[in-house]
Amino acid sequence: MGPNWATMDTVDGKSVLRFERRIAHPPEKVFTALSDPAELAHWFPARVETEPRPGAPMRFVFPGEGTEEGEALTGQVLEFDPPKLFAFEWNGDVLRFELTPDGTGCLLVFTHTVSPDNGGWLAAARNAAGWDTCLAALVAALDGTGQPAAGDAASMLASIESYVERFGLGEGEVHETADGYLLRFERDLVWRPAEQVWSQLTAAAEEGAPEPAPGADPPLQATHGYQEEGRLTEVAAPHLLEYEWLHEGAPAGRVRFEIHTDPQLGTRLVLTQTVPAHLAGSLATVLAAWQTHLELFFAALFGEIRCPWPAERTRELETRYAARR
Repeated sequence: MGPNWATMDTVDGKSVLRFERRIAHPPEKVFTALSDPAELAHWFPARVETEPRPGAPMRFVFPGEGTEEGEALTGQVLEFDPPKLFAFEWNGDVLRFELTPDGTGCLLVFTHTVSPDNGGWLAAARNAAGWDTCLAALVAALDGTGQPAAGDAASMLASIESYVERFGLGEGEVHETADGYLLRFERDLVWRPAEQVWSQLTAAAEEGAPEPAPGADPPLQATHGYQEEGRLTEVAAPHLLEYEWLHEGAPAGRVRFEIHTDPQLGTRLVLTQTVPAHLAGSLATVLAAWQTHLELFFAALFGEIRCPWPAERTRELETRYAARR
């Protein structure tokens, strides 16, 4: 898949994913596979209802969903120029398929402009991984080799992780405040239920695990071992967990996990930590530790528990963060 990695750019404030595929079939055949609802059924992630003309309304019905009005996503054909161009709006996003002849086959350039209402840049990794799977199914359908086997959780995890790394989506931000710094990470957790994320964060599913409560020790899964933890200060299951962290035994700041869910955006985790100005020298270490923690946490949500802690990865990230300051 190496040569076929998607790229991501920002155009007019929106995230645009771009894919290229050289396909060993003439543009006319590929265009039919891209635009005919009967052919789309072989590779597109939803059943499509539309007509072949600019301005035609579109409906997208996903497996397991009803077909009553209001239960499907909607859109509109924006451009229809066989066998060169097919573009349409899909629930606020824009998908554009452009074909140019390439020998006996053609070059497909596909772009997906992701609306901020549908996750924007934060959802780029999951969207790119999903479209890679769909485009593989498109090529298989054109080749007549049958539907490729659906990727398992491990392969989807690996693909999303690769895109998170390529697009820099796992990196933390540093914001200066009146008395120091605010570190912030925001991670897309796809559509994992908030209860599952909470359980992973607090070990709530483990037999005998105490429910987190203010004044108690923070759950081990919410720490990383590179700093001393204080006591829980705020808990609101399954959406909020906050605790103090200590420096030389005294409170130095707070760590806060917020779990947000939205039917359009999916589930996302916002992790913040306050750091006083006199501890600025620890920023690279703390950022590296939390990025490593969130990588392990994301993998665990896909059923992959990675032990022991990857100290080498943390050192690599620490060097990277230190070089930016």
